[in-house]
Amino acid sequence: MSLNPLNMKKVLSLGLVALFLLTFSNCATIIHGSKQSVSISSNPTKALVVIDGRNEGQTPVTVDLSRKDHHSVEINLDGYLPYETKFTRKVDGWIAGNIVFGGLVGLAIDAITGGMYKLTPDQVQADMKNGNAIVLNDDSSLYLTIVLHPDPQWEKIGQLQSRR
Repeated sequence: MSLNPLNMKKVLSLGLVALFLLTFSNCATIIHGSKQSVSISSNPTKALVVIDGRNEGQTPVTVDLSRKDHHSVEINLDGYLPYETKFTRKVDGWIAGNIVFGGLVGLAIDAITGGMYKLTPDQVQADMKNGNAIVLNDDSSLYLTIVLHPDPQWEKIGQLQSRR
């Protein structure tokens, strides 16, 4: 059975439309991909960066992370307290393109590849704290410093006591 030229054009046109929809229906994946570059720096520099248990080098460093996963970050430097944070994923605004152009197929592709997500924060600046200091407030305004040999010229302003 052979197709006449008019039917051939219809089949070819439908094939091109289907190819276009499959190719461009995953809008977010096409726009920014399934990985995101994030920058990690520290003060002081040369701190070891470990993401999800993998050594990623020393600060400053830029790494490409999968958009579809949450990531744990540890930054360590001898003599300083460890710095820990997380990259979390949030739905990216490009997903709206799937609703308009790609429908469920585009949405499914972006969900599988992670293209529908954006990692936050997009950069980390770790302000490393001296190993003897403990930050008591989230706003970093109050510190407790422990020393083994206090200077006799220091003024005593308080004393910790046990609650028994």
